[in-house]
Amino acid sequence: MQRTFSYRCQEVVHNKPVISEFVNRWPALFTVSEINAEFMCITTLPLQAKFFRQLDQYTAKLIKIFSSRGGAAGKKIRLLMAPIAKRDNIEVKRDCVIRGLCVYLNEDSNSLVKEYLTVNGEEAKREIAQTTMGIYAIRHEGADEEDGPEAVGVVIEGVEVLSNLRSISFGFAMLFGLIYTLNLSYPQELKYTFEFFQKVLMTLDGNKLSPKVQTLKIKMLQ
Repeated sequence: MQRTFSYRCQEVVHNKPVISEFVNRWPALFTVSEINAEFMCITTLPLQAKFFRQLDQYTAKLIKIFSSRGGAAGKKIRLLMAPIAKRDNIEVKRDCVIRGLCVYLNEDSNSLVKEYLTVNGEEAKREIAQTTMGIYAIRHEGADEEDGPEAVGVVIEGVEVLSNLRSISFGFAMLFGLIYTLNLSYPQELKYTFEFFQKVLMTLDGNKLSPKVQTLKIKMLQ
């Protein structure tokens, strides 16, 4: 994969292949290790290590900022943050913070993460096939929110490109890496969420921020 990196980049940029074709041509790319390697080649940054180090570093500050939000958004954020108080688990905390961030930035966390019950497997398959870009999470019926999902995967253009991931936050990190790897645009309905992770947490092209993300960054550094 390392030897074919330049050729693959040219194919992505110039041919803009549909994801189903690209998966068939380069199946080895769609693994956690190769996404990390590809991201490193493109940005010179370690995707997984930096993503979680930065997220964990600012988690307490973000939770504090979220708690000050009022109105309907504040109520929704508090519901999303509730599992943290029930279980002291780093994966649960990361998942809650990412979803809470979407709401704080006035974006719909359901556009990023779609949840399904194991009993609704056929419905999940149909909806996943219609998903442009996002993460799916499968839960057992009756399971507590703080227990985490049974299965997590990443979908692009209706294709399940990654599966059996350990958490929603891990799925988001891999989706972020795939967006760089495949030269994709951020979903318009989640542009501020992805901008925050790109420019603030991952410090990639962070000189110019939208006013909304700039305001959040200032609060984080106070």
